Amino acid sequence: MPNHILPTALKLPAIKKLEGKRIVLASNSPRRQEIFRTFGLVPDIVPSKFEENFSPSSFTDIHEYPVATATQKAVEVYERLVEEDPDNPPDLVIAGQSIALFISERVYERVRLADTVVLTHAQPSTSDVSYSVLPRYNQELLEKPISKEDNLRMLLDINGGVCEVVTGVVVVYPVLTAPGYQMKFMDERTLVYFSDNPRHVVEAYVENGEGLDRAGGFAIQGLGGLLVRKIEGDYYNVVGFPASSFFAFMDLLLEEDPDFLEV
Repeated sequence: MPNHILPTALKLPAIKKLEGKRIVLASNSPRRQEIFRTFGLVPDIVPSKFEENFSPSSFTDIHEYPVATATQKAVEVYERLVEEDPDNPPDLVIAGQSIALFISERVYERVRLADTVVLTHAQPSTSDVSYSVLPRYNQELLEKPISKEDNLRMLLDINGGVCEVVTGVVVVYPVLTAPGYQMKFMDERTLVYFSDNPRHVVEAYVENGEGLDRAGGFAIQGLGGLLVRKIEGDYYNVVGFPASSFFAFMDLLLEEDPDFLEV
């Protein structure tokens, strides 16, 4: 059994629990893999085959959308791996999902899925983080820009405003009761405040092309950080995966159930 824990990992209770376990990340996102490696985890990479065809408008609370999609991705990977090799089932499958939302008076539009949820002029979160109270608007999904022109429109819309980045995270692990696995989930929300950037700064960023494959059209860990004034919440959530919240979540699962991952 390969060791998925690097020597650089902090000796946290949850990380110690993962030693000798088969950890699987249900994503081929290079950013998520890099985040895990930064904190000392090198999981097996098994991208989900789930079609990700949920309609955002079918959810009363749009924050449930990434959690529901991440759930299906995690379960699909877990069940497939067990079917392919019953003698070597994963001990933990991790899945995350992101989308992007823009506030306007229009109703939700059909959009493609991205990697992180971004909601501009977002509503206060129900998480433990104390967010600023923002006005109530309709929230419209922001997809990955389809062109530089689309990226420019997107960034000018949110320029000087606020986005909420929401990531749904689901873990699946084996248990002795039917159906043979348990699911736990969390969602993390981060507010991103954009500077009131001059148009030529936004145009220069768009011309660089960095934001073309990112939900919301920017990469905070790269040149896109020039567009951002401040954030409230988990920085890595904006990058692609809420590392701090995830490890706190894992510690909580272990605290609630000392036999967590013992099957």
